[in-house]
Amino acid sequence: MRGVRRSARAESARKAARDRELERFALAPEVSQLTRAASEHCFRARGAASATRRKPFSAFELVSARESGRAGGAGFSAADRAYVGRRHVPTRGPWSVDDVDSEAYVSQFSADGSLLVAGFRGSRIRVYDAEKGWKVHKDISCRSLQWTVSDIALSPDQRFLAYSSLSPIIHIVNVNSAGKESHANITEIHEGLDFTGDDEEEGAFGIFSVKFSKDGREIVVGNNERSIHVYDLAANKVSVRIRAHSVYNCVKCHGAIKICKSCDGISITMLKFGQYKFMADVNAVTFADESGNVLYSGSDDSLCKVWDRRCLTGEKSAGILTGHLDGVTFIDSRGDGRYFISNCKDQRIKLWDIRKMSSVVRARPERIVDWDYRWMSFPSEAHHFKHPDDQSLATYRGHSVLRTLIRCYFSPMHSTGQRYIYTGSSDRSVHIYDMVSGRTVKRLSWHGSIIRDCTWHPYYPTLVSSSWDGYVARWEASGDDDDPSMLGADEQRANPYLYGHDW
Repeated sequence: MRGVRRSARAESARKAARDRELERFALAPEVSQLTRAASEHCFRARGAASATRRKPFSAFELVSARESGRAGGAGFSAADRAYVGRRHVPTRGPWSVDDVDSEAYVSQFSADGSLLVAGFRGSRIRVYDAEKGWKVHKDISCRSLQWTVSDIALSPDQRFLAYSSLSPIIHIVNVNSAGKESHANITEIHEGLDFTGDDEEEGAFGIFSVKFSKDGREIVVGNNERSIHVYDLAANKVSVRIRAHSVYNCVKCHGAIKICKSCDGISITMLKFGQYKFMADVNAVTFADESGNVLYSGSDDSLCKVWDRRCLTGEKSAGILTGHLDGVTFIDSRGDGRYFISNCKDQRIKLWDIRKMSSVVRARPERIVDWDYRWMSFPSEAHHFKHPDDQSLATYRGHSVLRTLIRCYFSPMHSTGQRYIYTGSSDRSVHIYDMVSGRTVKRLSWHGSIIRDCTWHPYYPTLVSSSWDGYVARWEASGDDDDPSMLGADEQRANPYLYGHDW
């Protein structure tokens, strides 16, 4: 009995140690300072208040300091504005934007926040006017879709919408044309951009990620044939094609390396026949900043890669960032050409600094065996796995990434100073994390199914969630509880097909 008790205590101690490791959070001082500087009140706004004051400043105190001249004669700085704005997190609601009889896959506000675009499984995309009571501005019936609308992107001038599917064709539609209904090639032309090449079979790949460049002249995509393609809209052709991510698995030990030295080259013969070549899907790709020269990509090979188009030779990346244990589902750039975040099937969001990237993969993580995120729960023991060469700055945990490529983002610069990171989740909630502390600020729960995507208004405290329950819902910092569009518990459902619709 004494030995049993000792064994139980030892196991308890080991579990406690693992839990402490799991909960430990630290953010690099430089990015912490940058985030605080952009989201906390500046020194002059404190006026005559003590510099050692711990109590948060209210909006009234900041306005009072400005009006009485105690702010140095200046108005609110961008940091002051973000400090006030981030205290009004959109947690009230939700109110219905739309209720559709198919799963909502993607949603996105326009750059000025006047339009909201949502894409659904099947062939429907809707554009809503956020300034006119969320009325449908454009109802788009898509062309030649495979399974679902996989991604959408608005051009910077908000005139054109690009949409993708699990096919090698991107379609472009004018969202400012006169008609409300846009049926592909019936009422309006949906121009197709062909991303296939001479060495690829027609229809051989699907596109997961689409982004316009900041000048609107190019579109970058990531596909399920390990490639990144950049399309020059003026030249009407693919200008860059990169075989970005691929993995070879050893026949004996299944290690994800090109030639397995630990197995004395036993896999070389099999690799020559290509039987164990794994085509890693490029699930996410984006431009790093306004220049368009640098790209970030994330793939099912668990790697994040940086690509500099100014020195792109032999399809070699500018650098590799390791730290994830499984496939990367999404990437969002901070917009400064230095920091970005990634969501992953290992149930973690990671923050990266590209200055920490390496030229090669120096170590491989412990594999999560016998697990498929599409239909299985995440193994409990895998929560404690750690990459032996984790180059990330910080890790955010608490949400769930199962069954689909769930997305994460920085909160808006204007209203929050990018103080928060927010994400959809397969636990039917939106999770909002404090970027500096790593803590969960709020968990928005109402939906009855997976929230694959969500989007925060660039200027107002409004967040929209799009769920597989068929609802596109909005959350506000404040609102009218008597508004008939407010969603109640009796309207919850796990599946959009449970109820019929008139359209």
